[in-house]
Amino acid sequence: MDFELTKEQKDIRSAAREFAEAEFPDVAREYDAREEFPMDIWRKASELGFIGIFLPEEYGGAGLGVFEQALVLEEFWRVDPGCGSILLTAFGSKIIELHGSEALKRKYIPPLTKGEAIMGTAITEPDAGSDIFGIRTTAQKDGEEYVINGSKMFVTSGSIANYLAVFCLTHPDAESRLERYGIIVVDMDLPGIERSKITGKMGVRASDTAEVVFNSVRVPVANLIGRAGKGFRQIMEQFNFSRTEASAQAVGLAQGALEKAVRYAKKRTAFGQAIADFQGNQFKIAEIGTMIEAARALYYKAAALMDKGKVDHNLIAMAKLFAGQVGIKAADEALQMHGGYGYIADYDVERFYRDAKIIEIYEATKEIEKVTIARQILAKY
Repeated sequence: MDFELTKEQKDIRSAAREFAEAEFPDVAREYDAREEFPMDIWRKASELGFIGIFLPEEYGGAGLGVFEQALVLEEFWRVDPGCGSILLTAFGSKIIELHGSEALKRKYIPPLTKGEAIMGTAITEPDAGSDIFGIRTTAQKDGEEYVINGSKMFVTSGSIANYLAVFCLTHPDAESRLERYGIIVVDMDLPGIERSKITGKMGVRASDTAEVVFNSVRVPVANLIGRAGKGFRQIMEQFNFSRTEASAQAVGLAQGALEKAVRYAKKRTAFGQAIADFQGNQFKIAEIGTMIEAARALYYKAAALMDKGKVDHNLIAMAKLFAGQVGIKAADEALQMHGGYGYIADYDVERFYRDAKIIEIYEATKEIEKVTIARQILAKY
């Protein structure tokens, strides 16, 4: 197996790192404190082609893969997870690309890559998180329209999105519960939509999150993605994509935390020497560095296989589970190495520590990932 990146991939990674290092550091703390989405940075990233690089060229994307998207995410999150979340503004477009009609693709994908629109996916509900079969938002067909009623929670980009891919109960009476759902693209300027930005989050505060309520919202039947009753399978495909993204986010955060810890340890002195010279700190650095390389290898393999059409659900779950653990461990040790200074907002490791936890929660909790992994192993042997 060749672990070497291609020249194009190296160039993409370098460009992403250069952009993030130029744009994020001076404003990251401010956006975090204000809990404000960095709209200006998102526009610049769109102009440079970072948004939706995994989308086909015919719809305005760069025609690259999940792997390249993950590389960019790692570099962005290495500098700042909050600002790095701007790449999630095309969240849900993969479902449209894979299953949507040509009309849906032409209408909704190009604006995302041009920086003219923001998209999100509405799945979680107040009483249905990991239990996806607990979804209660309904889309009842009425002539040539669907009438949507329900509430969605923790919607990324929910208060700023121009449209959402909404996971709905479209066929509640279907014999198989796998055939009861559909995903519908909903324009957010339609009557009957209420959205409330969620504030007071522990971390990734620059990433917009909202609750969205649908009160008899009427949407054209043509906005259904793919065939009726196929929403569950579509959302599972989306999770394969988003969980691989989350793995790259965690690795980027861990790498950034490690680098901050190393720089601090080299200049901070105690007992007459740099704290980097203490064996205890060297052990921490060695362990975290090793864990990061292992987590990176996991998500590299998962992403590369996905781009070849060989989706490995177990590997994806392993990558996200382990990368999430590495992100938290790296942030924790980096903060510890900073001592009391790491506990105040003047140092970035305080923000990284808060940002790290979300990886073990969204796109499937660590408990769900463990269930997935265990089932695969138990079925194999």
